Amino acid sequence: MRKEKKIPEPNPLFLERMQEIFNSEKDYKEYLEILKHKPSKSIRCNTLKVSPEKLKKKLESYGWKLVQPWEEYPEVMVIDCELEPGELGRSLEHLLGYYYIQELASMLPIIALKPKENDVILDLCAAPGSKTTQAAAEAKNTGLIIANELSMGRIKILASNLERCGVTNTIITKKEGAALSKRFKKQNLKFDKILVDAPCSGEGTLRSKYKTHGMWNIKTIMSLPRIQKSLFLESFKILKVGGEIIYSTCTHAPEENESVVSAILNELGDRIKIEKIKIPVTTRKGLTKWKNDEYNKGVELACRVYPQDNDTDGFFLSKFTKLK
Repeated sequence: MRKEKKIPEPNPLFLERMQEIFNSEKDYKEYLEILKHKPSKSIRCNTLKVSPEKLKKKLESYGWKLVQPWEEYPEVMVIDCELEPGELGRSLEHLLGYYYIQELASMLPIIALKPKENDVILDLCAAPGSKTTQAAAEAKNTGLIIANELSMGRIKILASNLERCGVTNTIITKKEGAALSKRFKKQNLKFDKILVDAPCSGEGTLRSKYKTHGMWNIKTIMSLPRIQKSLFLESFKILKVGGEIIYSTCTHAPEENESVVSAILNELGDRIKIEKIKIPVTTRKGLTKWKNDEYNKGVELACRVYPQDNDTDGFFLSKFTKLK
């Protein structure tokens, strides 16, 4: 049984907004209840170094109990037992890069993007490297991944994780994402797949990072969409025709999610198509209305991932194909 944790009081305005987003007393109560509990501990087997079967057998020999919740993705494992504090991060298997400690919802963008061998991939906001290492494993270390990050401190963590996981197909760049995309456009560099896991207000991480409660600020939510749209629109210019791009956030705020997607669809028109996403969790449609705004109907194909539906963090995903 998961013990109840003492958590900070959520911001009253945040609660008011969430109640409006759910528009259901049942959903809202279930959401408030799940916030009181930490999400399950989950890991992703690094198939560049070991098979899920071998890793599971080895970790179970330590007395760990592991569950593989998604049949199609045996590399995803949930720790279904109590471990010593820090045990997950200090095991030999973790230090050798046999697994990556990664929250379940964080694995969804790469599952939706489906990198293939020899793809040329851009991970525009890459640190700390959970999704970059996941993409490298899916591509079997073939092709090329450009992993971009602006902060030097975060680049050090990214580089360390890539090295630990045996990733050899990745180049790290340090530049603001939209500016990097403009430079690549001048060099006529094109990508098969792009991940824009955009910087966001992080509302979806309240369960796993209690400090998010103190950081929540409506001004931040209102200021981020301009940056998020810019990251997407500039990177879209360097996507190959027929290529796929994911826009994702770990927040619930419609201003950062559906509003951005709606603006993208309206601006790019017949050059872009929003796709239906197949991921192994319960999802809900994107919102078509928020406050006084009505969004492009296409936003319904975006996915909202709620903690109370999946015992994960909260997440938002949308997937697009470049048509011309």
